[in-house]
Amino acid sequence: LYDMTTCIGCKSCQMACKDRHDLPAGELIRRVIGYEGGKFPHPWLYYLSLSCNHCGEPLCVGNCPTGALHKEPVYGAVLIDGSKCVNCLQCLQTCPYGQIQFLESLGKVAKCDLCLDLVAAGELPACVGACVMRALHFGPLAELELADRGVKDVKALPNSAISQPSLVIIPDRQAL
Repeated sequence: LYDMTTCIGCKSCQMACKDRHDLPAGELIRRVIGYEGGKFPHPWLYYLSLSCNHCGEPLCVGNCPTGALHKEPVYGAVLIDGSKCVNCLQCLQTCPYGQIQFLESLGKVAKCDLCLDLVAAGELPACVGACVMRALHFGPLAELELADRGVKDVKALPNSAISQPSLVIIPDRQAL
């Protein structure tokens, strides 16, 4: 769950992910993007903290010619099997959220792995644990979907019907 109403755009989630994956400058798996508009006396600003949404119907998995992308059965994470990936980049073109990256430093495609080793040990994903405003939450999707005011669609994202993202957003009013 991502609460846009409490996110201040500090990017601690982005940095925690970057640190966890030991990525060099310029390479990111999680990104915080700011959107602004309006004009005096009514300007507005909101942030989206984006990473793989571990979709219920992941287009990247269905379009991967080698089967390298797959849906992990326990937590529903979409993962990449590096031994099968041939870097054809079809997954980059297929993800409606643009959340699969080709990392030059690694010479391969990468994406959020939900910090499954941490989750399996009973801990939170690095981004969630690092969020100073507690705008990110992790848990069973059915429980997160019960969040008051939670939605699946906001202006900056594609229609959720495309891939059924495992994401709930408490939106800023400007994002609706």
